Amino acid sequence: MSDRSFRFSHAITRAPAPSITRGLRAVDTGTPDLGIMLENHRHYVATLRSTGAQVLDLGPLDAYPDSVFVEDTALCLPEGAIVMRPGAPTRMGEAAEMAPVLRTLYSEVLEIAAPGHIEGGDILVTEREILVGRSARTDAEGIRQLGALTARWGYTVREVVVPKGVLHFKTDCSLLDAETILATPRLAASGCFEGYRVIHTAEGEEAAANTIRFNDLVLMPAGFAKTRAALVKAGYDVREIGNTECAKLDGGMSCLSLRFSPS
Repeated sequence: MSDRSFRFSHAITRAPAPSITRGLRAVDTGTPDLGIMLENHRHYVATLRSTGAQVLDLGPLDAYPDSVFVEDTALCLPEGAIVMRPGAPTRMGEAAEMAPVLRTLYSEVLEIAAPGHIEGGDILVTEREILVGRSARTDAEGIRQLGALTARWGYTVREVVVPKGVLHFKTDCSLLDAETILATPRLAASGCFEGYRVIHTAEGEEAAANTIRFNDLVLMPAGFAKTRAALVKAGYDVREIGNTECAKLDGGMSCLSLRFSPS
């Protein structure tokens, strides 16, 4: 079976800007510490590079406080890239900044058009389908357009429901391998992962659900011992990355990179 949904030759990241302290957040749990965030970002980039991948670490964009969360700006597939249209008005310019970068890496770069809205944090690509969560940031028109654009490359899009109060679909889940998904019990209970093997996050460790499988490594936020133990027991090579400051802005491991292998 193919494993192209988690084996990547490239990644794009962006360093956090000083304006990150003004980033969007559902609940104010404190102002992010830029120094700690920069240290964690360096660790994250170094871990991606340790797998042999080429990582393009872009410079900070102070005009866009949330621009460190590059995943929301695009969907990168082997056949081409699709520039998103974020549902948060203050983030629209981030996608415009990413588009020319993607055009240096891909021969085909498509775009979601108005009036649709969709963010990469709501998109989970598996070996068999693309799951897209309808959320406060991703609407029906955005999902419809994504389905139409990816159909030309042979993909099938399936819409799923994001639990109430959860920002993005991948806030509560992540792909571990071709058949396995890490998910919170509240998301798994919806039945959206029928046919997949599901590993649940431990009680009280729901924030651990947003990990990434990147080549042979699983990167997860530090501080969730029970979920980490479950992943290690299941045979995964886990690396913990500090995420305390990104978490204050509803950010996690997947949010911090675009991961792909252009054909």
